[in-house]
Order: sequence, then C-alpha cells, then structure tokens
Amino acid sequence: MEPRLTYHMLQRVAKNHPDKTAILYKGTGTSYRELLDRAEKTAAFISSCGTLPGFRAGILSDDPVEYISSYFGIQMAGGVSVGLNTQTTPRSLSYHINDCQMDGLAVGKRFLRILKETFQDVPTLKFMVANSLEGFPSEKVNNSITFKDLWEYDSSALEPPFRSSCDLAQIIYTSGTTGKPKGVMLRHSNLLANTKSIVKYLGITGDDRVMAVLPFFYSYGNSIMLTHICQGATLVVNQNMVYPNVILKEMEDNEVTGFSGVPSTFAILLHRSNLHEFSFPKLRYITQAGAPMSPALAIRLKEAFPGVNIYIMYGQTEASARLSYLPPPDLLKKAGSIGIPIPGVELSLLDESGEKVPVGQTGEIVARGENIMAGYWNSPEETAKVLRPEGLRTGDLAWQDDDGYFYIVSRKSDMIKSGSHRIAPKEIEDVVMEHSEVSEAAVVGVEDDILGEAIWLFVVLKPGSNCKLQEIKKHCRRLLPAFKVPHKMVITEALPKTATGKIKKNDLKKQASERISNR
Repeated sequence: MEPRLTYHMLQRVAKNHPDKTAILYKGTGTSYRELLDRAEKTAAFISSCGTLPGFRAGILSDDPVEYISSYFGIQMAGGVSVGLNTQTTPRSLSYHINDCQMDGLAVGKRFLRILKETFQDVPTLKFMVANSLEGFPSEKVNNSITFKDLWEYDSSALEPPFRSSCDLAQIIYTSGTTGKPKGVMLRHSNLLANTKSIVKYLGITGDDRVMAVLPFFYSYGNSIMLTHICQGATLVVNQNMVYPNVILKEMEDNEVTGFSGVPSTFAILLHRSNLHEFSFPKLRYITQAGAPMSPALAIRLKEAFPGVNIYIMYGQTEASARLSYLPPPDLLKKAGSIGIPIPGVELSLLDESGEKVPVGQTGEIVARGENIMAGYWNSPEETAKVLRPEGLRTGDLAWQDDDGYFYIVSRKSDMIKSGSHRIAPKEIEDVVMEHSEVSEAAVVGVEDDILGEAIWLFVVLKPGSNCKLQEIKKHCRRLLPAFKVPHKMVITEALPKTATGKIKKNDLKKQASERISNR
C-alpha cells in the first residue's frame, strides 16, 4: 500500500522488516521495530496531554534515535514536526517556539540549559520530553516526561487521529542568514512526493547504508532520513565533521553504500583528512547539494572516489528539498550544471514579466510539482512573493543549454552591481577554486562610494599551503575579465557557516566593512 502520511513509511518497513537496523549510532543499532515502538510511545504520551490535530511540536536533539522517534511520534499524534537548529541560543529558541506557537518540545540532554533560560518567554508550551526534568517549573513538569520513562510508556491504546495527505506534516525553518528565519510549511504529500522521486533516481534500496553527517533539522538531512527509512535502509549517523577521519573510519567499518554532503563537507574530506588511507569497496553513490559546488571541486571528488556515482543536486527547502540532479555520466561532460528536473518536477526559466527566456539566456528558475510547499508559516505576504500562478519563484538565476541542462548563475540577492556591471559571485568563485592551493572561496559585494559595490574575495587555503595573495591575483587576472577581478582579496583560516554548511555571506560583508572602517 502506498504511504498516505509520512509516518506510514516507518510503519510499513517495521511490519515487513522489524529486525532490520534503522539507525546505527555510536556503535549501537536500533531496529525498525524499536524505532516504531518509540515513535508510538511518543505519540501516546503527547495524545494524553490534550493536544488537538495540527499542533506544532519542536525537536531539539542531536541524538538520532530521540530525533527520529520524536519526528514520527509527533506526526502520529496528529501534529506538525518542527526540527530545531542545534546551534541555538535562548533568544533563537524562544523565537521559534513563539513564532509557530509550539505546544511541546522534545529536548536532548545537551540543550536543557538553553531550554531552562527560555521558559519565561514561551507561554504556549504544554508538554515536554527531556532527559531530565530537574530544575523546571512544576507546571511544566506535570505535563512532561523523561526519555527514559517515555521508552516504558504504554502505547497500546494509541489511536492516531485522522489526517489527510494535504495536512501539514512539518515546518522547516530557513537558515536565516539574512533577516528572521521563515517557517516553510510542508504537507505529507509534499514530503512523500519528493521522497519517492529521490528514491527513484538514486536507486535506493533496503540494502543501502548511508553515512548521515548532515543534521536532520536541515531540509537536505531531512530528505536523507526520509528516503532511506522509506526503503528500509540503514542510517549510519555521525554529524560531527570536526573529526573527518572518524567519519571515514565509520564509513569503512560499516561498509556504507552512500554518502551525502554539502561542498564544505567534501572540501574537508579532500583537504583535511587522511582520505587516501581508507577504502570503500561498497560505496556506490555520493550526493551533493545545499550550495553550488564548483566544477573544480567536483572533478577532485571524482578523482578521489573512482567508480562511485556522483550526483550533483539542486533544491530548496520550499521544494521539500530536491528540484534537479545531474546524472553521474554527465559530471564531466556537463561540468557546472545542476542537471535536469527530478521525476515529477517541472522547471522553467522566466523573466520578470513571467515570459520564458530563450535557450542560452538567463532567467529565474520557476518550479512546479507536488513537492512544492504550502507556504510560509503565518507569512501570507512572503508566501505571495514566491508562490505565483506560474509556480515557485526560487530566486535563483540560471540558463539552459540545448540539451535541457540547467546552469546556475547566481542568487538574485547575491548579484554584485559594480560600476555598470552585474556580476555573479559564483563565476568568480569557480575560477578561484581552480587554483591548486585553494580549499574554499567566497565572493561578496561590499558598498563602495565609486563603484557602488566592490568585489571582495575570501579564500581558505589548503592545509600547509604557503600560497601568497599575489599568486591568487595573477590567477584571477589570467582567467577573468578585468571588471570581474576582485578589488580586495583576503586569506582567512575559515569561512563563517551555518549549521548546515552554507556560507554566511552577510558575515563576510560585515568583516569587510570592519576592515574598511579600521583602516
């Protein structure tokens, strides 16, 4: 039977393959039977707290068993799961709880201190699941339970309320690199459609074991979780890229078949690990999304993992994650492309008036499909800006070749206006990444009295490199038109990133402004 609600995927696999390992974390396996049991206990407890269908509940945990059982348990109780960024603060946590008026929270041990500091600012909370209830207000504890006691909870009387596939299943907050984060509302049907499509083009089966390094509160990580649970595959979880060699050892020991990351993930593996010392005979695919990957980095990745299918992918949280993919055979032939639409998605390039642009010309990517969000939580004006009659306006500028393959030029908001020119940072970043001593690069526009915006380049060199700025400048002058050569270049130890690996370009702009003011 086709799943109608997201948690039906877990129920189906647990019924057909109860003893199959769903999660492998710190050497301990959790079976699909155990995972479903914990989700049902979570649902039964939440239902006892008097919640109404459609309630929102947050998850703030870096333990995958706690996170995933809470995710499905909330939905099983008729609610909407809200994954919360683990790099949070009391102020940020209060914002998210109050913004979508959460009824409850599931909170891991590491975040109890932050939660205690938010209670006076979050009046809507009715229940809580946590590792400890010590030190919390009594009125909150009366409607709360520890994870230890929850795992012993009686769920025999659980009767999930009726929910339609058109009902909300999840809210994912955008990373918030600019302005306040927006809550992307995703229906069960959105998530199921995208999951089915990704499973199809990646060929995921129950025999797969994916190395899950991306956080599940992030849309990319969320899609990895759902696609592999859908097929009864195993999630090998370690979301700490600070120690890349530990990740590689787990991949080798557990004979993983899949690995997913953002460009910074692969930059770390290629330049800050002992990758050459490990062997992955079962690894069949690697996926990349979350931010544009330079052709140079993609080529290095292909050389490091010969014989492995590498999928360059593109998407947005507003599309339940995925919109396009580049088939592995085209990685070199269509270098720099984000590929073709995934099954069930239609992509077009439109100008500001909504007209299609000719092949080879730049337009905004507009997407249609069952995976497109319901809108932004409590933000009808913001929703109306992007959900138009023609489809989802992504804000990404691209062109299409004669074979129908798409090539990202830039985000609309990232375009640099320098002198009389409009310049896409990605073009400059891709050129800089071709330099053999460069590990990462980011380009931003900084306010300038004469040019309007000056082009600033921030570069992270490979470990041990003695490359000088003058060499980077020569490289840029040789390969770029004069008006695209950065006006200012900075070598830095690291680029500021969100928890999901995206570069915080606003932070770089602030750094540039501070350097200017300190001159």
